[in-house]
Amino acid sequence: MSDLKTTYLGLSLEHPVVASASPLSKTLDGVRRLEDGGAAAIVLFSLFEEQIRRDNASFGRHLAAGQESSPEAASYFPQVDQPDIGPDEYLDLVHSAKAAVDVPIIASLNGVTEHGWTDYARLLQSAGADAIELNIFHVAANTDATGRDVEERYIRVVHAVREAITIPLAVKVAPYFSAFGDMARRLVHAGADGLVLFNRFYQPDFDLERLEVVPDLDLSTTSEIRLPLLWIAVLHGRLAASIAATTGVRTHVEVVKYLLAGADVVMTTSALLRNGPGHFEALVTGLHTWLEQHEYESVKQLRGAMSQRNVADPAAFERANYIRILQSWMEPGAPS
Repeated sequence: MSDLKTTYLGLSLEHPVVASASPLSKTLDGVRRLEDGGAAAIVLFSLFEEQIRRDNASFGRHLAAGQESSPEAASYFPQVDQPDIGPDEYLDLVHSAKAAVDVPIIASLNGVTEHGWTDYARLLQSAGADAIELNIFHVAANTDATGRDVEERYIRVVHAVREAITIPLAVKVAPYFSAFGDMARRLVHAGADGLVLFNRFYQPDFDLERLEVVPDLDLSTTSEIRLPLLWIAVLHGRLAASIAATTGVRTHVEVVKYLLAGADVVMTTSALLRNGPGHFEALVTGLHTWLEQHEYESVKQLRGAMSQRNVADPAAFERANYIRILQSWMEPGAPS
């Protein structure tokens, strides 16, 4: 019987398949369904910097309301309209989820600056979160900003959140850096205990009839596995941090590939949105069957077996493989 246990951010997990942040983890009922489905850990739906800032601004405005009133009105406090899911509700979700399930609960913060909201991470820790995943989503649309400017923004945000908490911190980032290996090291040096590769940038689309910019969301496909697979294989054994893989996971095949590259855990959302939380069983059972058939005793033995450091031809991850791929294509019907 193969041992599926793994460790992520210092957390002991029964297997390496984790529920990433999604609408499924937006409610307590959803969190329970994910645990019942078989998630080894659950990343909650993200709380956004803008929501925290809006809540803080609203609170400040209402504190100031009536401040010139008579002393007899000192007990007056106006009613504050709350968003559907705001900072207070999110804290309640973290607290309730920890009490309701036995798997680790990872709170998710999505932000792009280091000012005025990062202290909220401390409240998430107090609410019982086992770890925090910091999702930095920044589109560098300012054409005057340099690559170094963008990198420094990321580093400052990570450092600010790290200063606010003592629990483990994972950082979910996109691959769009000119030297991602160096950026990965800098993120770890700034305080990241783990990296989640990669964040998907959701670009807008155009409505040709109304001539409007509209949001659009496509669930990930298995073809998107290749970029994170490359960088996980390159970084395995070179960072003093956990590595989580995400994007493109539909079957146990993608789980196995990510583990072979060197991931500590594999996260999925799209497959769960397509198939429901019960899909965890297919992913975990498929992983176990593959390990047995290929005579691996454990996930630990499997992890990183095909990383750049461990394969017979490390150049397969570099330019040499790029050339081989281009030269290997043949026109349909051409003799082989």
